[in-house]
Amino acid sequence: MKRLEGKIALVTGSSRGIGQQIAIGLAREGCDVIIHGRKKENTNKTKELLTEYGVKVDVVEGDLTQEQVIKDIVSYITSTYGKLDILYNNAAIQGKQKPIWEFTKEDFEHEFENNFYPLVRLCQAFAPMMQERGYGRIINLSSGIKNEPNLSPYGTSKAMVDKFTEDLAAALNGSGVLVNALDPGWLKTDLGGPHAWHEVESVLPGAIELALYDNDGPNGQWISAQDFHSK
Repeated sequence: MKRLEGKIALVTGSSRGIGQQIAIGLAREGCDVIIHGRKKENTNKTKELLTEYGVKVDVVEGDLTQEQVIKDIVSYITSTYGKLDILYNNAAIQGKQKPIWEFTKEDFEHEFENNFYPLVRLCQAFAPMMQERGYGRIINLSSGIKNEPNLSPYGTSKAMVDKFTEDLAAALNGSGVLVNALDPGWLKTDLGGPHAWHEVESVLPGAIELALYDNDGPNGQWISAQDFHSK
């Protein structure tokens, strides 16, 4: 049984890595998927990987730090589909490591502009629509990073994600819209590097479980994808 048949999801940053795996996991459950990359051609591999699942696959493109790009994506999805059931805010960057006292205001702002503000804008656009329909799942990609002062802007941006997730969940409590933060684990991706603990495929099935919760499921929680491998 495909548990997400009839649903449609947007996965930001799904041209590769974690986002690509999430798109695959959703498609396996029968979910139609809107994949995203900075350029449409970057998503070709993901699109190819999803063909075997027989779901509808659409593509949106653009730099999410640009407000007009987000407006265009929201407008396209609402006019084409009239709804969005599931939102995975996955797109993120990680800056270069250096001693914590050498980071500038610009270093922090650059990561906030990529890792936090687009997530907020997309949540603000789609959450009210989900609330009106009485159903929605928003999954914000967090991180278990700690004791890494040489990556302070990245870690700080993810702490902001966690707090915003809690606040949004509180605002939507009881509405049928669940908002949770997902820690994918330290994965072997372009961002995580070759020495990470886990293969990128290990983000499944945990990452998809958050989209499968019933309306009375966890809300405003921080959940580790890797924990599902021990259950």
